[in-house]
Amino acid sequence: MEAFRYSVQEIAQMGHFDPEHIDPKPIPKQETGTVDIDLGLAPKASDQIEFSLGWGQTGIIGKVGLKFTNFSMRNLFGKNRLHRGIFPQGDAQELEISASTNGTYYQSYNISFLDPWFGRKRPNQFSVGAFFSRQTDISSNYYNSSYYNNYYSMLYGMGNYNSTYYNNYSNYYDPDKYIEMIGVNIGLGKRLTWPDNNFFLTATLGYTRYMMKEWEYFIIQNGNCNDISLTLSLSRRSVDNQMFPRRGSQISASVSATPPYSLWDGVDYEHMATSYMDANYQRDMSRKYKWIEYHKWKFNSRFFTPLGSKSKCFVLMSRFDFGILGNYNKFKKSPFSTFYVGGDGMSGYSSMYYSETIGLRGYDNGALTQGYNYGYAYDRMTLELRYPLMLQGSTNIYALGFVEAGNAWSEIKKFNPFDMKRSAGFGVRLFLPMVGMMGIDWAYGFDNINGSKSYGGSQFHFVLGQEF
Repeated sequence: MEAFRYSVQEIAQMGHFDPEHIDPKPIPKQETGTVDIDLGLAPKASDQIEFSLGWGQTGIIGKVGLKFTNFSMRNLFGKNRLHRGIFPQGDAQELEISASTNGTYYQSYNISFLDPWFGRKRPNQFSVGAFFSRQTDISSNYYNSSYYNNYYSMLYGMGNYNSTYYNNYSNYYDPDKYIEMIGVNIGLGKRLTWPDNNFFLTATLGYTRYMMKEWEYFIIQNGNCNDISLTLSLSRRSVDNQMFPRRGSQISASVSATPPYSLWDGVDYEHMATSYMDANYQRDMSRKYKWIEYHKWKFNSRFFTPLGSKSKCFVLMSRFDFGILGNYNKFKKSPFSTFYVGGDGMSGYSSMYYSETIGLRGYDNGALTQGYNYGYAYDRMTLELRYPLMLQGSTNIYALGFVEAGNAWSEIKKFNPFDMKRSAGFGVRLFLPMVGMMGIDWAYGFDNINGSKSYGGSQFHFVLGQEF
């Protein structure tokens, strides 16, 4: 019975069948004395096309993405490829391709591949991915222009707003001021049989290279920085529905670590320049972070509890997350892989090159790390009450209300899990075929940030392709 329950759970989590139609029915076979079981599987579309538009300081940002969730690499060039449509299917592999750009100032390209049955015999996981992004700046002449001076005057009530302000960045485009990122990763995972079959152990090796030239928005303005890290993750997943879980849990614990270069490189980091006013500051920063080092610990958990016995009932989702970014040498604390906490968890391209974004509704994006920019520890707790409005085929719509709390700290020693910034609100989620997850939340942040309420209060947050 336990094996059968586990099989039904695995089928529901695949995402290729409608979990609302899974209804096991026994079919006795008297001639053999056995029983067949009809699960009543109803296929559903799970591939996704994403097209979105956003607005940044330098204009409209567009994103296009394709995600194939039942891809088959072995049939891509095989003799049966024409019988499986344009994109070969059938092996439950995931292929994802995306691109974001605003034409001039920002470009980003990503590709990833996941095989959940690597070798075709056991549920061993293989993944590989690569990405590239480039963000450029405006020239210093812009700050002496009439457009900038007009906008500055408008902010302080000293002039009228010039509607062409945003339209004239292109006149001051400077391709020689930029930050570029290129990275690759490869991972292997194995399903464990103890304590139960829901556990998974994954190892991922990643490399990222940061290339900066005259980049005035970061601690390092010129030079190349290298991040080589190994991540080990232990996770357990036992939810009954991929899109709208009613029961079960998702728990993961991970540690990422780079080599401790400072233990053997012989560099005196203690006496390097620490002030922008020092003539050697930029030289020392590029030398200090040529090889990035850190160890990063994270824990994420979600628990789903149905508040009723019917399929259409309230579901309570409870969540607790925390993360810590440590260092081997206190004089070489990494400015990379820090936590950017607050808002919708979608920081845009302004800070993604050095931080991991963590959402906390009811506050501005990154509000809990305002002032020091680098979060070396964070925690977050959520209670969310969900109610399904439509669960039909590939379309899922549900409403939610929540209370949430969390915080971020610039030093690990200041970490206090009971010092929380609180918020509450409500929202709605829609999962549509070929589009994926979308939603909107209204939240109110109750607490001050750095002594001010200007970062909290009434906030609207948008969800596109991800959950908080």
